[in-house]
Amino acid sequence: MNRRTFLAAVSGSTLAGLAGCLAVGSTSRLNCAEGCDVGMGASAFLPDEYTVSVGDTVTWKNTSSKAHTVTAYGNAIPEDAAYFASGGFDSEEAARDAWFGKRGGAIPSGGSYSHTFEVPGTYNYVCVPHERGGMVGRIVVEK
Repeated sequence: MNRRTFLAAVSGSTLAGLAGCLAVGSTSRLNCAEGCDVGMGASAFLPDEYTVSVGDTVTWKNTSSKAHTVTAYGNAIPEDAAYFASGGFDSEEAARDAWFGKRGGAIPSGGSYSHTFEVPGTYNYVCVPHERGGMVGRIVVEK
């Protein structure tokens, strides 16, 4: 077998093996266990955008081995909406201070966090310890 044939065979096998990992849309939640809406991978929310209706509860589950947070950007949620953050903090500043102080708000591997959305609009959030790596998400709440 020549080098090109070998590389083509290996590449095809690798892509086939990763097909489930690279899926988009709702299938990108394959690593999220039943009862979970958004999974937390090593450095990403899966999916990174999720749409629900007013009154729906979203559950995030840490499906990685790293601790994560779910922390709303205080200036990027609807004006009348309740603030949300794992750990129950009432502001982004409090959530960030808690994380950097004593890892407050941490969701351990296998742990979960839920929030009910009562106001329509777009809610942007972040995993504080992995923000620099781009671990941000968005919940869109429709009427």
